[in-house]
Amino acid sequence: MALFSNHSENNKIRYIRNTAIIILLLIFALATLFPIYFMIISSLGDPVEAGAMSYSLFPTKISLDSYKFFFDYSEYSVRWLLNSLIVAGSVTISNVFFASMAGYAFSKIKFKGRAWLFALLLCSMMIPYQVTQVPLYILIVNVFSIQNTYSALILPGLVTVYNIFLAKQFMTTIPKEIIESAKIEGCSQLQIYLRIILPLSKTVMAVMAILTFMDNWNSFFWPFLVTNTMDMQTIQVGLKNFRFANTTYFAPMMAGATISALPMFILFFSLQKYFLEGVTVGAVKG
Repeated sequence: MALFSNHSENNKIRYIRNTAIIILLLIFALATLFPIYFMIISSLGDPVEAGAMSYSLFPTKISLDSYKFFFDYSEYSVRWLLNSLIVAGSVTISNVFFASMAGYAFSKIKFKGRAWLFALLLCSMMIPYQVTQVPLYILIVNVFSIQNTYSALILPGLVTVYNIFLAKQFMTTIPKEIIESAKIEGCSQLQIYLRIILPLSKTVMAVMAILTFMDNWNSFFWPFLVTNTMDMQTIQVGLKNFRFANTTYFAPMMAGATISALPMFILFFSLQKYFLEGVTVGAVKG
């Protein structure tokens, strides 16, 4: 009888604990999803109400007029989206290519100073992003004179140390025997990289692609710094044009934000399989 009572008590404690965990996770989920919900609901409001800064969690009128207003407001609305796509797409492709090459070199090719060079790259990751903006801006504007161009938006992000580190850590787990066998068959380093390393590194490249695209698509400070005409602005910078001194076109701005979020959702869900595998890189060995 006492044994049954203890078993029942343990089940009750386990039930209470699991219920508390579920409630806590639901709270975190709601806190995460609420900004997205508010953005979408706000984008369905009336553009006229936006001028009065009327915020509401449940709009009285559901309308797509704000989306029409977003595209009609400026002739550059589509251009902003295109600029973001060009910049984010170019930086993503270059990062996946160059970071994977650097990761392969650091993980599988022995050369003098490899450890010191990799340590130097890791040290550079500790430098705050804001610290590098002033010298980088001087280089772009005063030295190379490429302000307000795609080059100014793309070149500073061609490859990041974080992606190199991610690729190197993943490629370290690739068995050396595979590469040695390829060398015996007469493959060059380029052939090994293209035919062996890249097919085996799809997961980490998917992670790099998603994170890099999201980071550059959402970037505001650098595009705002190096562009001075509306036709070269990205979507995140372009959205500020809906805010004025005395009023803000809130609903159309939220409509633009919702549209700008769609490519990220599409990219994530299309590469979700590889991303979920890639985030566990290095978690399990053996």
